[in-house]
Amino acid sequence: MAKYHYKYRRPQRRRFPFRRILWCLIALLVLVYPFWEATTLTVEEHTLYVSNLPTNLKNLKIVFASDIHQCAWFSQSRVNELIGTINGLNADIIILGGDYATDSDSSIAFFRNAPALHARLGVFGVLGNHDRTEPESNLGLLMAEMKNYGCLPLVNTVSRMKLGQTYIYVAGVDDYYNGSPDVAGVASQVSSKDFVIFAGHSPDLMPDVLSAKSSDGDNHWFDLALFGHTHGGQINLLGHTPFKELLPEVGSRYMSGWLEESRAAILVSNGVGTSGAPVRLFAPPQIHLITLKSQ
Repeated sequence: MAKYHYKYRRPQRRRFPFRRILWCLIALLVLVYPFWEATTLTVEEHTLYVSNLPTNLKNLKIVFASDIHQCAWFSQSRVNELIGTINGLNADIIILGGDYATDSDSSIAFFRNAPALHARLGVFGVLGNHDRTEPESNLGLLMAEMKNYGCLPLVNTVSRMKLGQTYIYVAGVDDYYNGSPDVAGVASQVSSKDFVIFAGHSPDLMPDVLSAKSSDGDNHWFDLALFGHTHGGQINLLGHTPFKELLPEVGSRYMSGWLEESRAAILVSNGVGTSGAPVRLFAPPQIHLITLKSQ
């Protein structure tokens, strides 16, 4: 008769697959989340305190939006939603930071098809590197289309508005990369005593901005400077990005956010759309609502 030996073994507990779940979450973050983040939109609200702010400018609301990049990934319906969001902020002044589409032809089409923007004092826009692609003749066509749309193009020009007994100035220059910006010429049209908002597409204009002087010889010729172009890196990993063309030549400190130089506030926006690929990571799309207050 055969003998059988049996040794009891406890059934093994099934371990919870923490590692597998972790890797799935990482894969989800890498493969899915960047596409989702690119479709979001944040309205960043900021109160700007200004010394000796004229009474008529208190509580003035400025909306800044840049780098829409309308294309197959940023459809007309998304443009319509964006403009609806901007109009819902009831701005006194709207400033657009350039790169409305993928090239000068599609930028012209953007202003032909976009719903109207509304601001109490006016809508202004500068041009980006995508707007300034060849042919050169498109510059005049684009500026004309912007005017027909109700957006005053700021291409090395200054616009002045009167609020009561106070003037406010909005200045802008041509694109740094594909245009002919004249920062010194713009600065010479204003006084250090004026309240000036300066707009340019890229923060790479900053060396010229800081070296320029007002009509009375002061390098404090602007109070607020607004830039886009960088997309915040679009994919921002601790200040590094694989989109090298978005890195500002003046340094990574100008990648995104608020700075203070020359006794003035400087904003570099993440912008709204994308370039190269419809992805963002730790650089969410944003528009800005800036309210002026007296310090």
